Amino acid sequence: MVRGIIRIASLASVSLSSSGFFLYGTGYWDPSDFGVVRIGRAVLTTAAITWDYFTKLRHVEAGTEEYENIKSQVHLRSAHRLLDLCCFNRGTFIKVGQHLAALEYLVPPEYTKTLSVLHSQAPCTPFTDVVQVIREDLGKEISEVFEEFEKTPLGAASLAQVHRAVLQDGRKVAVKVQHPKVQAQSSRDILIMEVLLHVVKKIFPQFEFMWLIEEAKKNLPLELDFQNEGRNAEKMSSIVSSFSFLRIPRIYWELSTKRVLVMEYMEGGQVNDREYMKRNQIDVNKVSHALGKLYSEMIFVHGFVHCDPHPGNVLVRQNPENCAPEIILLDHGLYQVLTESFRLDYCSLWQALIAADKERIRIYSQRLGAGELYPLFACMLTARSWESVNRGIYENTVSKEEIHEIRSNAATYLPEISQLLASVPRQMLLLLKTNDLLRGIETSLGTHSSSSAFFYMSRCCVRALARNRKEKADSLWSYIHISLSETFCLGQLQMYEIALRLQSCIGRLINHVLLWLYLQ
Repeated sequence: MVRGIIRIASLASVSLSSSGFFLYGTGYWDPSDFGVVRIGRAVLTTAAITWDYFTKLRHVEAGTEEYENIKSQVHLRSAHRLLDLCCFNRGTFIKVGQHLAALEYLVPPEYTKTLSVLHSQAPCTPFTDVVQVIREDLGKEISEVFEEFEKTPLGAASLAQVHRAVLQDGRKVAVKVQHPKVQAQSSRDILIMEVLLHVVKKIFPQFEFMWLIEEAKKNLPLELDFQNEGRNAEKMSSIVSSFSFLRIPRIYWELSTKRVLVMEYMEGGQVNDREYMKRNQIDVNKVSHALGKLYSEMIFVHGFVHCDPHPGNVLVRQNPENCAPEIILLDHGLYQVLTESFRLDYCSLWQALIAADKERIRIYSQRLGAGELYPLFACMLTARSWESVNRGIYENTVSKEEIHEIRSNAATYLPEISQLLASVPRQMLLLLKTNDLLRGIETSLGTHSSSSAFFYMSRCCVRALARNRKEKADSLWSYIHISLSETFCLGQLQMYEIALRLQSCIGRLINHVLLWLYLQ
């Protein structure tokens, strides 16, 4: 085993060392670009984390209070080491760190809280490098294209940063510029991560994170192509054009390349900024409801899903005409296109979850690869306990005790969760990440999935399944029958939702009357 590890590491070292010589000739060189420096830093960090776990926990009895306390301390130290590695090596390392920060159902809270800063505090590229990228890609100096160009970026992410600018004709734009070294470094960074994770798995056989690297291999080339991002933005804008609350910036194609994306400039506060919403009199519940409505439409009806809804990519503002909240959706580089069979099974599974139908939950969870771990799969999708799933997730709110139970179980069932993630379709991994990011926004806003959100999900599922059946109808009568059945189901949902609202209003009225009588 040791010989195999050394052989793999040696091959990676030779390959990665060459990246330093390659980047040296680009004109953007600094010590962190040199392959030996990057691989050395990654190897030392991985070794320090592995040694910490191996030495601190091996002589302590598992399950004791002392064990849990020591484990939490090791988690925190390791998370800070990983954060430092991501910030120093930048690029792909930050991207993977952001993904880990979103895995609240799998990764200990010490990691998710520590790494969450990567969503908003990624290192910036020097302005001279930004000028060089624009010069190379547009063939012009900044002053020839823009009347104004702010040197300080509005924000920096793992792969790029955004600057505010004004075109020669006075239009305000946001200019997204790719970090100049990330293209050359990305494939080599993925290689070293893959090698190091194989080494860790040899030492800790229960460690199951190779799927994370497989996803990065598939998605990074797409995210590094800004023209692909522009096409995604336009496609999303067209398929949800009926949503008056949604705003997606217009792309200026004549000024956009694979590394530079110029788009309409839109202002707003981050979707998790409660203080901003309070100052601007924006209803947080309406924002949360609109976001849930948007993603239900993406997932269940269209199967075209924006998979990076962290707070920096979702802005909110108030419409000055009707005072309604608007959502601005940014960063369209990462989308998941769901296959039809997967999308329809996912629709049926959510219908079963909302209806608390255990048998159909089992059937459709297993069709999606969960096997006998379907109760755990249901809990991961809903972020609710199995008991709550059986009672009906829309009929009861999440209690503090249930939240504590879920977090405790996440640590207890880590091997099973890892096994489950390795067996479900790759499409599911990005959906789980998306679900977690959306729940993080709900937590920040202090809102939770309401019954109205579940009703909208149900309507989307009914529409999606009915559309599929109508496309396969072999006669006019069959088509009419399916349409009538769809209308009846949607009508039932509407009546049930109205009844629940009336019940809620009557309950509040009775409480007010009782309070008034008490005060007399």
